[in-house]
Amino acid sequence: MARPDQVLLLEPQFDLRFRGPFTDVVTTTLKLANPTDRNVCFKVKTTAPRRYCVRPNSGVIDAGTSINVSVMLQPFDYDPNEKSKHKFMVQSLLAPPDMTDTEGVWKDAKPEDLMDSKLRCVFEMPTENEKTLEMDSNKIPSSLSKSESSTLSMKSMASSLDDGEVKKIMEECKRLQMEVQRLREENKQIREDDGLRMRKGTVMSAPHSSQAVRVKEEGLSSRVIALIVLFFVVGVIVGKLAL
Repeated sequence: MARPDQVLLLEPQFDLRFRGPFTDVVTTTLKLANPTDRNVCFKVKTTAPRRYCVRPNSGVIDAGTSINVSVMLQPFDYDPNEKSKHKFMVQSLLAPPDMTDTEGVWKDAKPEDLMDSKLRCVFEMPTENEKTLEMDSNKIPSSLSKSESSTLSMKSMASSLDDGEVKKIMEECKRLQMEVQRLREENKQIREDDGLRMRKGTVMSAPHSSQAVRVKEEGLSSRVIALIVLFFVVGVIVGKLAL
């Protein structure tokens, strides 16, 4: 007697594809859908059980639902001259309404109640161009992770500072910027005054002018030195807070 047609919908329908290189576990997904109004028992079998790990390899699919089966190919030395003869079979049967023991249902099932679908295994190796693209794509996330880690370190450093200390430092920096701007304007004014006095060419006023310029330059240099010291102190404070 011919067996009934498979009630489960398989995706993919005919073959399971595994993409190399096979130096690590390669996983592909088999979707089993139950479009009927009854629960369906299933089993997933293979001709090479030591080569594959299947999770789950058996169970019950409720009416109108589906399940994903992970088929994990274990690492092996791939030989392109050797054609794989590995195959999978999805076996199923309609569960009785009063089912309490799944294994008992399989043992008591008649051959004409069993349904099965066969899938073959296909191994694919990436080409040289695809290998190059994969290597380049692997470099991009690493560079992104470095930039993200640096950003996180800066954020963590900023978060470690007290809000009051940050406010004080910002106010001090703003004050220093204003002081620098004022000193620049004073220096510009001194140069303009010096040029005006030189154009007058008065012999009597020249010594006094040069003396006044020296006094202002000395005052300016002392302010610049004080400003540099203040910048240094603020830098030390920020460094200690960051640590």
